[in-house]
Amino acid sequence: MAKSTFEPVRIGVIGAGRYGRLHAQAVAGIVEARLVAWVDHNPAVLEEVGSLLPNVPRWDDVSRALSQSDAEAWIVATSTPSHVDIADLLLSARAKVLLEKPIAQRLAEAERLHCHVAGDSHNLMMSHTMLFNSEFSRLLVEVDGRGPIRYINSVRHRGSQQAQWYPGEIPLHLLMTHDLYMTLVLVGGAEPVAFYARNAYNSEGICDLSLAELTWDNGTVASLSASYLTPSSMEPGGFDRLEVFGQDWFARLASNPPSVLVCDDQVRWPMPVEFNTNATGSEGMMVEQLRCFCRVVRGLQTVPVGARYEDALTVLRWQTNLLENASIH
Repeated sequence: MAKSTFEPVRIGVIGAGRYGRLHAQAVAGIVEARLVAWVDHNPAVLEEVGSLLPNVPRWDDVSRALSQSDAEAWIVATSTPSHVDIADLLLSARAKVLLEKPIAQRLAEAERLHCHVAGDSHNLMMSHTMLFNSEFSRLLVEVDGRGPIRYINSVRHRGSQQAQWYPGEIPLHLLMTHDLYMTLVLVGGAEPVAFYARNAYNSEGICDLSLAELTWDNGTVASLSASYLTPSSMEPGGFDRLEVFGQDWFARLASNPPSVLVCDDQVRWPMPVEFNTNATGSEGMMVEQLRCFCRVVRGLQTVPVGARYEDALTVLRWQTNLLENASIH
């Protein structure tokens, strides 16, 4: 995209945690965008990230940032319970929003945004970085050319630290959300006809394992598992695997841990979300998602399937059905 024909999108980032910092670095690393605001409710965290991007104006209040900055679009990378309230405030001000998932913990809460979201979702795009992962994109090409899917098997396991970092969030909500989004894209948005789930709790009363099964009327079955069970000896990012089976064909995606591995006093994966910054800018799936968002803001592209508001509601509805049909172990 030629810089001379594209005015950089003025973007603010809300949230200065791990993902907020990645988003901010991604914005600062591409010519299609300009980082003009960074917001976090914790002044100490804002002070801490000041050294990361020192020239970016910072606020500890979303309303003040909205009125005082010149941001035209916002990335919301805060905790799940705050997503809807913040998105409601931004959309009411006619800003464009890229919202981290899950959109909310409950369907009724997410539906509060319905009156603000455009029919084609051009003012609200969900953050679904795997849509822009080069390996997942290739998997979709292979699947599209090989006939109907018979079975989808997805696993996503993380360390026990996740339960402390995100208290109260069960694996079905925090982790399996990503796999349900990928499943939605793989089946073309078709609605399942049957849901089954199981949640298991450890001796401390923490739900650390979620299992789910979805069935479609054409016979396709998807089984998904997500947990906080990987041992402390592993990097907290754990591992993921996605397998797709058809008639006489099979495909596998193992994007996590990433292929770049470094070992010194411990095992490290320096690119946990296929994202990298260097002297010439940023690259990776988070950057490609951001470039897509910039094109959406400028009216040059529609929001892709899997990143629309309606897709977020669909996945949350699937989660609701799974929880309603869940047994507890």
